[in-house]
Amino acid sequence: MARSRPHSGPTMHDVAAAAGVSQATVSLVLNSASGSRFSDETRQRVKDAVQQLGYRTNAHAKTLREGISGIIGFLGDAVATTPFAGKIIEGAQERAWEDGLLLLTMNTGGDKTLESASLDSMLSYKVAGVVYAGMYHRRLDVPEALEAVPSVVLNSQDRKLRLPSVAPDEELGGYTATRHLIEAGHTQVAMINIEALESELPAAVGRFNGYTKALTEAGIPVSSELVRFGTGNEDDGFTYATELLTSGKPPTAIFCANDRTAWGAYQAAAELHLSIPGDVSIVGFDNQETLAPHLRPGLTTLELPFVEMGRRAVDLILQRAQPDGRVEFMTCPLIERNSVTHPKEKP
Repeated sequence: MARSRPHSGPTMHDVAAAAGVSQATVSLVLNSASGSRFSDETRQRVKDAVQQLGYRTNAHAKTLREGISGIIGFLGDAVATTPFAGKIIEGAQERAWEDGLLLLTMNTGGDKTLESASLDSMLSYKVAGVVYAGMYHRRLDVPEALEAVPSVVLNSQDRKLRLPSVAPDEELGGYTATRHLIEAGHTQVAMINIEALESELPAAVGRFNGYTKALTEAGIPVSSELVRFGTGNEDDGFTYATELLTSGKPPTAIFCANDRTAWGAYQAAAELHLSIPGDVSIVGFDNQETLAPHLRPGLTTLELPFVEMGRRAVDLILQRAQPDGRVEFMTCPLIERNSVTHPKEKP
């Protein structure tokens, strides 16, 4: 007796028949082919047919045919285990999925041996490209193997300026934060930074440059007495805010270069029986979701555009961005809450 062939599932021919289009149209729609022009109604018919039939593309066949898989690699030093940076993966995954691609994520914890093995594995899968992400904005030594496929450095920069990078606009962020305090009427604006400028950390240098630019533009002298360089933790925020607020000429506002520093400044104000924002206005940076909205009052801060940066990195890979070392800076939006008001009038 002849054995029946097992059912292998719906084919592209079945999808085409259900949608009333050609197989070529189905293929172009599903692969979001550049240059293909279909009406929204046609695209929707194809997508509805795919969903109704439960059609799945043959990723292995695609790899054999085109030499690349429907996968984008995402290699991070500690991004996957950093709560406030998880949105980077969310943005990259969301954008990849829009083009029918999967995101293969590997977290190395900064281990170079694991990084090398992870990258070899990704390249063996014939990934369409690799997003190489840093936990925080800095200049990275990027593996040379990344030059073998379209690759983008995310939330950091390629130290040797070979690969394109997507990073937050730190200077514009510092300028926006300081400008917000100036527009509220403050002329005694202090800053507690997250590292010394000698470190050349882009976040520390950029946010400080934005601070000085806003003051200079407003005709307010930049005073070294109003600037402190901490390490980005709440202890330094507490220590330096206490120093500033108990000095002979205390500031009426403080720009803290990250939210943890601002949290320490809140504690200093409480210890000194000063109200926020009545006695001192405070602006942070990062919009750390586990912290900024939960302070009392809620902290006005700059948000790192993680979702948008993740999306943009995948965009550049899909556009086959050239390895030209360019850095694309993305705007950090101001998130207004209740930690800023105008300064008290002097008696």
